[in-house]
Amino acid sequence: MPLSTLVPSIFVPSRDCVRARAFYEHTLGLHFVKEDDFAVVFDLGPARQSLRIARTPCFTPFPFTILGWQVADIHAEIAELTARGVTFKRCALMPQDADGVWHAPDGALVAWFHDPDGNTLSLSTHT
Repeated sequence: MPLSTLVPSIFVPSRDCVRARAFYEHTLGLHFVKEDDFAVVFDLGPARQSLRIARTPCFTPFPFTILGWQVADIHAEIAELTARGVTFKRCALMPQDADGVWHAPDGALVAWFHDPDGNTLSLSTHT
């Protein structure tokens, strides 16, 4: 069966899965499925993709987005997440509006934030 027809699993590393679970479940509002010795698992999106917060003793977070969500109204989502304690990232080389949204040349709107392990996550709206 071609991989293009299958639902993917997404893996995000974490040094502290207790803290990561609280963030992804309560702050971001993802649906918790299970936890074992290897990962904390969430359902993600309407296709019910699997998001696995994988336990790892050490890693260095990448400086780029590893997981993002496309949203209809980026400013409304930012307001909701900010009310839940999320701080949006400021990028020195990219002009951003008051909410931390970068207006890409193609018209996309993008905002970044970190999870408790420093992984970069994003929200985006594409026209």
